[in-house]
Amino acid sequence: MPKNDGESLLALGLMSGTSCDGVDAALLRTDGAGMVEPLSSHFRAYDEQEQALLRRALEDGQGLDDSKARPGCLKEAEMLVTKAHEEAVAQLLADLPDELQHPDVIGFHGQTVWHDPDAGLTVQIGDAQELAQKTGLPVVAQFRQADVAAGGQGAPLVPIYHQALRAKDVLPLPCAVLNIGGVANVTWIDESGELLAFDTGPGNALLNDLMSSRIGRLMDEDGRIAAAGQVDYLALITMMANPYFQKLAPKSLDRNAFDTSPVEQMPIEDAAATLMAFTTETICLGLEQAEQRAGKAAKMVVVCGGGQNNPAMMTQLAGALECPVKLARDLGWDGDALEAQAFAYLAVRHLKDMPLTYPGTTGVSAPMKGGELFSSEPK
Repeated sequence: MPKNDGESLLALGLMSGTSCDGVDAALLRTDGAGMVEPLSSHFRAYDEQEQALLRRALEDGQGLDDSKARPGCLKEAEMLVTKAHEEAVAQLLADLPDELQHPDVIGFHGQTVWHDPDAGLTVQIGDAQELAQKTGLPVVAQFRQADVAAGGQGAPLVPIYHQALRAKDVLPLPCAVLNIGGVANVTWIDESGELLAFDTGPGNALLNDLMSSRIGRLMDEDGRIAAAGQVDYLALITMMANPYFQKLAPKSLDRNAFDTSPVEQMPIEDAAATLMAFTTETICLGLEQAEQRAGKAAKMVVVCGGGQNNPAMMTQLAGALECPVKLARDLGWDGDALEAQAFAYLAVRHLKDMPLTYPGTTGVSAPMKGGELFSSEPK
């Protein structure tokens, strides 16, 4: 097994986030440390029927107390997740030159259906052993479990990759990398390179759920519906009263952690405007808490994830922050594939016996290794 000797490996990372919109696949050459070379990416979208199944799986996963249990539709959803990831791998590799068609390893996150680190449990569905056998490639999965078992939050996992990207492009410090997926999370990198990371609150999930339930759309395209509405500040204050926002970082949450009943009776435009304001306000609060802890303001915020494609949200966020707000693509980063790249990077770190999480990123007591290797050889 390769160690941290500077040897670079070809790794394929896979991510199906809490937005439930599809599978991101990314190919990366990396040594698991400072050498990172993104090579290609692909998005395998979930269709409406598949998204509906995954949303039912998120409901059926609520309150799980056994990571291996598959109540309700979870078994069917797990088969879908595995198949979709197999297709994403095949689609990504199909058009690449021969020398890139045989990665050394796949990093497979799976689909989170329940995350409750306070109870020592995080559940990602997807059959890593089947993925390894179908692709003929070794697969590293179960990235969060060791950290949670050791008392950590098990999330976010991407900060160590954010740190590698920042060092490669020499961004000013302190800086923050903000990922707005279904849940929003931030990586704060201080002047010494130390990391602080945590979930700030909702990302796109609440808005997507609103669109799905009200008008059968997957999202509010470009934030147009939210931009046409008015924020209900009483509802916003009610949602902001959630005790999660006063917890100290590191901290993480489940995508269904928030009660959106205050917006249920509103016209869709006002409900969307209020939920978008909820996301941006909690992001700003999280950044403020990081700045207070560091004693210095961020010199730059880099935004990645699906939220960067919502111009209404980006305008709102840029207007609320005093430092420059850059989209990941402004720096030449593939902001939509960043998490998939990160799981390729983490898979290589697993192979090289290197830590994945740290006290400042998940609250674990010491740097923590993680992941489980699944062989492509039949048992």
